[in-house]
Amino acid sequence: MEEEKHLIFHAQIGIKKPETIVNKQNACPFCDRGSLTDIIEEKDTIIWLKNKYPTLENTFQTVIIETDNCNSELSIYKKAHLYRLISFGLERWIALSKDPEYSSVLFFKNHGPHSGGSLSHPHMQIVGLKNVNYHTNIRGNEFEGICITENNNVTLNISSAPRMGFYEFNIIMNDLQEVETFADHIQNTVHYVLNHFHHSCTSYNLFFYLHEESIIAKVMPRFPTSPLYVGYSIPQVSNKISDIAAQVKAIYYPIQ
Repeated sequence: MEEEKHLIFHAQIGIKKPETIVNKQNACPFCDRGSLTDIIEEKDTIIWLKNKYPTLENTFQTVIIETDNCNSELSIYKKAHLYRLISFGLERWIALSKDPEYSSVLFFKNHGPHSGGSLSHPHMQIVGLKNVNYHTNIRGNEFEGICITENNNVTLNISSAPRMGFYEFNIIMNDLQEVETFADHIQNTVHYVLNHFHHSCTSYNLFFYLHEESIIAKVMPRFPTSPLYVGYSIPQVSNKISDIAAQVKAIYYPIQ
């Protein structure tokens, strides 16, 4: 089948999706664990299941419920749970990526009102795309930037050629055995975004990529999207990325 560039969104399914980010009084479906269906696998408080609202045509949509605590968040997880979650997600994503049924497989997380998500309960998504290959949209230089820290074959940088802009953080792992360092850098970056980056930043996206010989996580603080990107696909990079890199290093990696 010829490779496609667009995903078909089923609006009639989308309007049925529950929402708790804005309307916090709504019941959270992920908290009602006894009513969950199509569970694929469970590990401790982590549940991997089929998405009850598969809005995207020709895909296999799944959700990883990260924890049974609706009010928790990746930036404050205890280390044991953080490592368990990131390892669990990476292993299932990589395994599904090897399935010839899919042109590519997405692995990502939305958090906050500007992230594009609808539920506040911590969760990630793994989505198999049958006819769309995300790799064709990737530019290698979007993972390059000012190094913040580098150890154990894992690098954290701030992008000098961001995919969308203005600030994007990349965590690059070249050895799957270093998943704990990888997870530590993800958690530190997310914590920085929510607590030190900008007083009004309440949202971020976390995207994972298989690129060349590396596994890469990209953390994007989210605000209303720049019209230059929306209308012309022109990303912008801030002239303050060196200052941000220095601040992250001072807070989380002061002794190196």
